[in-house]
Amino acid sequence: MSETAPLLVIAAGGTGGHMFPAQSLAEVMLSRGWRVKLSTDARGARYTGGFPMAVEIEEIPSATFARGGVLAKLAVPFKIAGGVFAAMRKFRRDRPAVVVGFGGYPAIPAVAAATLMKLPRMIHEQNGVLGRVNEVFASRVGLVACGTWPTTLPEGVEGVHVGNPVRAAVLEKAAAPYIAPGDYPMELLVLGGSQGARITSDVVPQAVAGLPDAIKSHLRVSQQARPEDVARVEMFYEQAGIAAEVKTFFNDVPKRMSEAQLVIARAGASTVADISVIGRPSILVPYAAATGDHQTANARGLVDGGAAIMVPESQLTSQSLTEQIMLVLSNPQGAVQMAHAALALGKPHAAAELAGLVEQLAGR
Repeated sequence: MSETAPLLVIAAGGTGGHMFPAQSLAEVMLSRGWRVKLSTDARGARYTGGFPMAVEIEEIPSATFARGGVLAKLAVPFKIAGGVFAAMRKFRRDRPAVVVGFGGYPAIPAVAAATLMKLPRMIHEQNGVLGRVNEVFASRVGLVACGTWPTTLPEGVEGVHVGNPVRAAVLEKAAAPYIAPGDYPMELLVLGGSQGARITSDVVPQAVAGLPDAIKSHLRVSQQARPEDVARVEMFYEQAGIAAEVKTFFNDVPKRMSEAQLVIARAGASTVADISVIGRPSILVPYAAATGDHQTANARGLVDGGAAIMVPESQLTSQSLTEQIMLVLSNPQGAVQMAHAALALGKPHAAAELAGLVEQLAGR
């Protein structure tokens, strides 16, 4: 790619929630002839496997007050300051046309450097409540793009609703035809977020085991679980005579989702976006400890639109979940309506819209 091509620097933190939309934007900007660099820290760099080869990964030190002991916390401001100066040095050598922050503390140095150097900059917030880093920068950037609508923003800050960009693999399955539940093989997809979730490992297998045989005998489960939970979840399904595949991570989530009659998941922003773009009925269990209860805010759109059932973590029992699964899988017409409702709320062109905003910002 030509060295004269405009440069986009994407700054993102170390979870799938920040990295997937960042990856989507990178894919689109490369296709539009831009050069793209990703600014992250060592932890974030572990999540970059899906990024196109053409994206240059730059590791810049950052830190958070949320981890470590007293000494680690005392070192945080110095570590961040070092990261900001390192980013400024890089920007002087190779000046970005635009810097886009996707949140997470590894995004701090690049967005702070762009702010100090008055470079065109914007942030994208995936959740219905601003993350701590994006909250700091919301009033200091040219534009705030929102993945979830409505998003709670500081006074005087206006957001642009673009939706959450989804990866190319999800777009390939966008609006995949939905096969209503019936007396033939059915797929249940259970996702626990980036790390897998303890609560789904505790509750979902028992909930599935509690289903009537007429449904259970046709069901095949794909369930994401934490490494320490995989063996016991597998054993439970095996003893209950339920066909199940249990893994810490599925590389083909879009494919599995497109084949699912029902998805049970946390309400992370990327998961909610994938569900709406592919168009599937879901039971969402927001992570209760999420900052500002943002997962409940993420789920609200699908729930209000009749596409999802929300079960607060405090009310999640195997018995209540059995009833909710039954509600979807024993009602083909209702399940089809939920799938269509999810699809109506999807924003498959979010990455292209976000790319348009980046080019607008570069042109100012």
